[in-house]
Amino acid sequence: MKRVLCYLTAVIFLLFSFHPRLVQLQAKSKKAAEFNESELYARAAVLMDADSGRILIGKDEANPMPMASTTKIMTCILTLENAQLDDIVDVSAYAAKMPEVKLHIREGEHYRLNDLVHSLMLESHNDAAVAIAEHVGGSVEGFAQMMNEKAKSIGCMDTFFVTPNGLDASAQVKEQDGATSTKVHSTTAADLAKIMSYCITRSPKKDEFLKITRTQSHTFQNYEQEKGQKAVPGARSFTCVNHNAFLHMMDGALTGKTGFTGNAGYCYVGALRSQGRTFVIALLACGWPNNKTYKWKDARKLFQYGIDYYQQKDITNYDYQPNPVPVENGAGKDRLLKTKIQLQLTVEQEPQKILLSEWDSVQVRAELPKVLEAPVKKGAKVGSLNYYVNGELAAQMPVLAAKNIEKRSLRWYFMLVLSRYFYPYF
Repeated sequence: MKRVLCYLTAVIFLLFSFHPRLVQLQAKSKKAAEFNESELYARAAVLMDADSGRILIGKDEANPMPMASTTKIMTCILTLENAQLDDIVDVSAYAAKMPEVKLHIREGEHYRLNDLVHSLMLESHNDAAVAIAEHVGGSVEGFAQMMNEKAKSIGCMDTFFVTPNGLDASAQVKEQDGATSTKVHSTTAADLAKIMSYCITRSPKKDEFLKITRTQSHTFQNYEQEKGQKAVPGARSFTCVNHNAFLHMMDGALTGKTGFTGNAGYCYVGALRSQGRTFVIALLACGWPNNKTYKWKDARKLFQYGIDYYQQKDITNYDYQPNPVPVENGAGKDRLLKTKIQLQLTVEQEPQKILLSEWDSVQVRAELPKVLEAPVKKGAKVGSLNYYVNGELAAQMPVLAAKNIEKRSLRWYFMLVLSRYFYPYF
């Protein structure tokens, strides 16, 4: 009896010893899965899968807000796509009088565009941004129009650019109904993350963008140029140092841009690559002085969450075969006067890899017509397989006709009559 009591005591001791740990692990896992956005300092934030554009974590991500110098990622990529870095840029009086932070370029001076782009992205110089905009767009207003057109082409419908440097500004805009409204320089966390994702994954100049924004320091001179003469190095020299401290905070940190104005607060947009996965974050209104380091705490938290809980998976890797679709007026080889022929379908599947967590739900739904009309050509697209992650469309695969179905002709009807009345002689 004593031995039994000893065994029972040992079992009870083990249960009570391990039970609290199990509860803690479950609580930690549940908390991680839900992610408490209220723990972020930023008023608006996004963690995005850069390759698919899917938002993994969002906090007030659709609310337009000022974005300060994170604007300059659009200025940079637009410049790389529309100008030559060997161009010589003339400095206007307007560019030279921009406020700090500035390179202190002077009216009438000349600079190589490549050097001004490094000044723009490493030191965030406001005067360099305006000189670039005037060179590429003809004017600040012309460049802003290019920025807004580019934003819409990327899919950013809640972004409005007024300046190339991100200084707080507004502009009068004529609406489609003829009315005039005032719009401020602003974006959303979701749109800002989209712009960065474009810069590093889809832009034809993505390699140049990464090379410039990852440069640790860049030294250059101004240029002297008489009208019609070749530019030669001038007497002034400059060294720009990269101020994106996050490049040295986490393994895999790829690129990023900081920003601050009195209205925007501290902002940051950045990217990190880990084991084939590319994450982008956007942080808006992440503290005001003296909260300069809050953005780095939020950046670490979001990136680490992505690294810990999201893996790259092929969402089309499901054994799904759509049902046949009936075809009216199809010429069947059996010469039976059926009202409809059942058309077999095939799916043109290609891997569609996106970042998924264990708690993400993937559904597949066939979007097919109820009936088709002959003729139908083999390989013709008749519908699609739509793949949804947590109810949102993530990928589409075309559904194709597996064979030809000809339309009934006079000859087909003639052969039908022969088969009916002269069988079995026919």
